[in-house]
Amino acid sequence: MQETEKIWMNGELVDWADARVHVASHGLHYGTGVFEGIRCYETERGPAVFRLAEHLKRLETSAKLLYMELPYSLEELRAACHETILSNELSECYLRPIAYYGYGELGVHTGANPVDVAVICFPWGAYLGEGSQSKGITAAISTWRRVGPNTIPHAAKATGVYLNSMLATHEARRAGYDESIMLTEDGHVADGPGETIFLVKDGTIYTPDLSASILPGITRDSVIQIAQDRGYTVVEKPLIRTDLYTADEVFFTGTAVEVTPVRSIDDHEIGVGSVTLELQSAYADAVRGRDERWPHWLDYATATRAGA
Repeated sequence: MQETEKIWMNGELVDWADARVHVASHGLHYGTGVFEGIRCYETERGPAVFRLAEHLKRLETSAKLLYMELPYSLEELRAACHETILSNELSECYLRPIAYYGYGELGVHTGANPVDVAVICFPWGAYLGEGSQSKGITAAISTWRRVGPNTIPHAAKATGVYLNSMLATHEARRAGYDESIMLTEDGHVADGPGETIFLVKDGTIYTPDLSASILPGITRDSVIQIAQDRGYTVVEKPLIRTDLYTADEVFFTGTAVEVTPVRSIDDHEIGVGSVTLELQSAYADAVRGRDERWPHWLDYATATRAGA
């Protein structure tokens, strides 16, 4: 992880090394936090945050699902993201806004514990390694099932939910694969530990619907819109693992991975297909301001101070 100069924390910029959390913070013990992963891209007009408004709205929704009241408005959080990018003089970076129950009582109930908020930003390249977006990655079906919708609210991007993802990722890496694919308890395809999944069959694009306990992905939504704009039919429906094995193409989407081909699953070779690469290229054009059809997705960083 490449350290930067400043982190926005509870309304002010602090030095990277001074952004500290008390060891008795509620969120550290019980996973009571919510976060977003957002990318800022270099464009001809300067740094542009991709779909910032949608990400911050999802952060707010995630907080509500945890009975958490954010102490800052969405506009204040937007300004905080801009301020953090500009203070670190980054033209391109990954943003991680996070809100969590802080230090107070240590019982399971959050009680009157404060909600602390921070925004981190730092350079982050290809999430699954250099070459992953051109050569594709290998994946395996995990023995860990995606948590059900009545176990933890899957629509919340909550810190505690990612224990499920961490176990699946570790399992895949120990077995020699780049990433895992998780199924629901009833055996339908859900997603990756930090990605949504698509497959292509006979020219039609398929992806699990939201009933598969998946996060409502912002990159997922973007890719669906781009694909439909380019004339593809996109079908959201329950999928089973053999749908993946027999697909013409499979790819992951997400803020971190962007659009990454999955070239094999459980050692079934799939390869890297033309539809995946077309959507990958179109997505890159959209996030970097090179496609005039999607200008509303870009929020250009300005020097507005949070709370001003």
